[in-house]
Amino acid sequence: MRPTGALHLGHYHGALKNWVKLQQDYDCFYFVADWHALTTHYEDREVIERNVYDMVIDWIAAGLDPEKATLFIQSRLPEHAELFTLLAMGTPLGWLERVPTYKDQMEKLKDRDLATYGFLGYPLLQAADILIYKASYVPVGEDQASHVELTREVARRFNHLYGRGPTFDAQVAAAQAKLGKDDSRYYDKQRKAFGETGSPEALGKGEAVVRKATTVLSEEETELLLGHLKGSGRTVLTEPRALHTEVTKLPGLDGAKMSKSYGNTIAMREEPAQVEHKIKRMPTDPQRVRRTDAGNPERCPVWEFHKVYSDESTRDWVVKGCTSAGIGCLECKQPVIEAVLKEQQPWRERAESYLANPKQVHWIVEMGTERARTVARQTMKDVRDAMGLNY
Repeated sequence: MRPTGALHLGHYHGALKNWVKLQQDYDCFYFVADWHALTTHYEDREVIERNVYDMVIDWIAAGLDPEKATLFIQSRLPEHAELFTLLAMGTPLGWLERVPTYKDQMEKLKDRDLATYGFLGYPLLQAADILIYKASYVPVGEDQASHVELTREVARRFNHLYGRGPTFDAQVAAAQAKLGKDDSRYYDKQRKAFGETGSPEALGKGEAVVRKATTVLSEEETELLLGHLKGSGRTVLTEPRALHTEVTKLPGLDGAKMSKSYGNTIAMREEPAQVEHKIKRMPTDPQRVRRTDAGNPERCPVWEFHKVYSDESTRDWVVKGCTSAGIGCLECKQPVIEAVLKEQQPWRERAESYLANPKQVHWIVEMGTERARTVARQTMKDVRDAMGLNY
């Protein structure tokens, strides 16, 4: 996450809640993306500095466990920047220009000068962040799937360029011969089909042929043929997959996307009195001018909060009361206020000890950074070896 402001309820329901669940089943790396924040906020140094450790406190308050997940700061690992630089040498410019969010952000953030190399290259820096840990999965929503796909393409191209030694063709021929004549022809057919069309079906069929022959192929030969099937050589960098977890979208107080720049957020650790004040002031169905006017929940931003925070019986009460003018808007808002405050209470309690002892947070980040560095350094050794930079 980028440290560009206090985390709000949209961050929690859109990503952080899933992060907490994932740490139970996966070896997870979560980092403060301060370099990424500079791609759009390069003039706002103070904002980023102030928010780095506050954000880690929000993570821990929400339930991230430093004993289960690795928490660190991106800029403390120069290995990320090195891999970004090396990947940039072989990544076509057109790949970066076609990322959907590039043009979208250029359009939305017209008040900022984003005609910078850093902003154009941020999807490649993001790819380096992922590839340096040889990640199997990246938890993203649908809107970020294109970034994971770019990361896969970057890894594939790197493996194609640098995963081939001088005896590569001979090694492939020898390994393929072990498949048998018919399976070898079938493998070639699927490899060409995948190279021409990118067909997942062709890739799957080719992989099945290779995996069927694992009794006669060594582990290295299996990896070699699987890489060759995708048009690459030896797998130096792992192609990650998008892990589409269930995402709850919580809009802002005005019904638009919850964003600090829109002034429509509720911070994760906002004071209870302020939370109550904000929700009471939320706009409602514009056609309910008077208390006696019937309304429609689907036209009301408060209803979106009920979808996230209220149980079925409360939602039924809202629908019946609103459409019949049986309840007023302030009555409708009260269950939401109570539910939000109940959700926030343990966050505030967990955060108290860290706010009182900032050095504890620094220590957690320091330990996480060192754990991440161990993995990153090994990957960079593999990358330098593959590129011939090990002299």
